[in-house]
Amino acid sequence: MADYASNVWESVPDWGGVGARRLVRPEGGAGLGASLWEFQPGGSQFVYHFHHGSDELLVVLRGAPIVRLHDGDRQLGEGDVVPLPRGRSGAHQIRNETDDVVRVLIVSTNADPDVAEYPDTGKIGFITRGEDWQFHRRTDAAEHAGPD
Repeated sequence: MADYASNVWESVPDWGGVGARRLVRPEGGAGLGASLWEFQPGGSQFVYHFHHGSDELLVVLRGAPIVRLHDGDRQLGEGDVVPLPRGRSGAHQIRNETDDVVRVLIVSTNADPDVAEYPDTGKIGFITRGEDWQFHRRTDAAEHAGPD
């Protein structure tokens, strides 16, 4: 096998039942990228969220995850593909409520800058210049806003 090839599942981190590994990160952070996600039984992806700048595409590689979308939950199966457009219509959260491991591929346009909203928690996140995401509560922004 060539030096650039490796098994992507060899070093998937575990974040409490969920692991992810970035496959492709574009130069400078912006552009098409992809991550593999592995959900142990009972695991879920962060919290329900959507992006204002990035489009995403979800591909189920193994198992039967549930994806919460803006209009309700959907049971998915292997090979299912779900477009997650930017904006509220692309809001999502992936859960594994089965007894088997679930693996998904998420492809993203990685817009930079990008803003993500987390409606259930009242938080927003933003990223600029390929740096780490920064998170704030929406109420904090309102409290610090100047007079109209």
